[in-house]
Amino acid sequence: MASTQRKIIHTPQAPAAIGPYSQAIQVENQLFISGQLGIDPAAGTLVPGGVVAETRQALANVQAILEEASFTVQDVVQVQVFLADINDFAAMNEVYATFFTTNPPARAAFQVAALPKGGRVEILVQALRAARE
Repeated sequence: MASTQRKIIHTPQAPAAIGPYSQAIQVENQLFISGQLGIDPAAGTLVPGGVVAETRQALANVQAILEEASFTVQDVVQVQVFLADINDFAAMNEVYATFFTTNPPARAAFQVAALPKGGRVEILVQALRAARE
């Protein structure tokens, strides 16, 4: 029986983990991306500008990790969005819609009590790469 290979994905184009976890884990044709905050990878701090700017940066971080693992936005099948304030849903959704423009993935969005580093939004992604011809 063949063993399943886990590959740690890391890119300096996304923020380093702020705890004992990996940016992402690839298992065969699946990619599990850890929750991404709106952290500027160069500065290591949240971007200014509130939930809109943080959503844009979190999604840029997701994109960088997808690219590092040779996945695309079209490979994303499920997203979970955690908001510090559910009243930010509409603002987050406007930015989100510019990232997933066609055939958007399944998604859930939740309000949580707090996010690391005082973030307003955290985005967790799972991707599945179909066989490419």
